[in-house]
This record gives sequence, structure tokens and C-alpha cells, in this order.
Amino acid sequence: MPQQATSSGIQPTPGNPNISWPTERPSEPDWLPPTSAKSSQESTTPTPTSSVPSLDPSNLPDGKKSLSGIAIRAHLLGVTLGISVCASLFSALTLRSPLWRVPFFLASLCLFHFLEFYTTARYNTQTASISAFLLSANGWAYNFAHGSAIVECVVSHVFLPGNYSQLSDPVNGIKPQLVIGFFLIIVGQIIRSLAMVQAGSNFNHNVQVERKEGHCLVQHGVYCILRHPSYFGFFWWGLGTQLVLGNV
Repeated sequence: MPQQATSSGIQPTPGNPNISWPTERPSEPDWLPPTSAKSSQESTTPTPTSSVPSLDPSNLPDGKKSLSGIAIRAHLLGVTLGISVCASLFSALTLRSPLWRVPFFLASLCLFHFLEFYTTARYNTQTASISAFLLSANGWAYNFAHGSAIVECVVSHVFLPGNYSQLSDPVNGIKPQLVIGFFLIIVGQIIRSLAMVQAGSNFNHNVQVERKEGHCLVQHGVYCILRHPSYFGFFWWGLGTQLVLGNV
């Protein structure tokens, strides 16, 4: 086919307009050879850092938020609660002994102290320390009061049966004092725990004398009815336990 030479190369004749033949290439290539997959990955993948977040010293075994300390106390409270409930039911239903009150009281104590920590850890996590169990935070007077309540119950039922603990006559085989006691324990525990839940981070087991940053006055829920619902609940809970124990 006859072709016509031009300054830019050989062009097809007018009879073949769809054919072109470049006769020149750039002196420098406009492409680069592909890099290997390994080198490409190394250039794009960030180098991982070896920094590891430091552990909070308070979570160590000797810290105030010791994980092992919390686990041991929760475990012991759970075991004591289970044993106490079984012993109370066995004494009341099988042995027909009035001393079922003692393991029932221990079960109530275990549930109370566990809920103190659980509600704190769930709704006020930053203050959830071992002391939130309140097992030793209230001092010897608190422990002495509960211990003396158990001693009084045992002594009264062993040495003064049918006399000392007969605060009221049974109605249809049920003592009103037991019904009232159970009611006060349940209502007191609910109000106590509900107050801690609704107060959230504004609740503290220790009496505060200065306002902390972020602290606000809670005015909703039980706080719009009661000024100190946590104290209110604990007071009637404690009174209910003594009615169940039959302590004068």
C-alpha cells in the first residue's frame, strides 16, 4: 500500500483512515517496573509499636482495687450465702428448729454486702474498691452489733424458749413479727440498692464534707421522696432483721 511520509512519521493513505503507525517512541520510558509484593507491603504497612499499657497498681494484690481481693470476697460471700440458705431451710422445714433465724440472718448479711459492691461497681465504677463490700469499713462497732444480735438470738432460744422471743401471738400459725420483719428486709434492701443506682457517681460510702467536681444533687427517683434513701433503707433493713431474729 502506498504511504506518505510526514514529519511525524508514516501516515496511511486517505483510503485507509483507520490505520496509523507511530514511528517515534519517547526516549525515556513513562513507566516504572513493578515492585515486588514484599517491598510494597513493607512500604505501606505501619510498623507496630511495642508499647504495652501499664497496669493500674491499685489492681495488684496489695492495692485498694485488688482483683484477687475482690474475687475472693465475692466468692466467700456467695458460698456463705448458699450454705446459709440451705441451713435455714433445713432447720425450718426438717428440724422445726427456731434457730433457722441465725443462718437466715447470715444469708441476709451476705446478700447485703455483695449488693453494696455490685451496685458500686456497676453504677459508680471509679470508686469500686475492696472497701465497697463494707465488710470492714464500718469498724468494730458494726461487726459487734451483728455479732451480738446472733448471740442474743441463740441464747434466747436455748435458755428462754417460748418466753423471751414470743413478741406476739401467732395468727393462723404465723407470727406477725416475722411477716413484718421479712417485709422490712425486702423493702429496705430495695430502697437502699435503688438509691445507690439512681445516685450513680454522686453516691459515696464515706460522708463527704466538700463538694467534688462533677458532683450534683440528685432530685429524681427515690430522692424526690426521701432525703437520705440509702440510710432509710439500711435502717429499716436492720430493724427487719432483728424482728426475724426475735431479738427484744
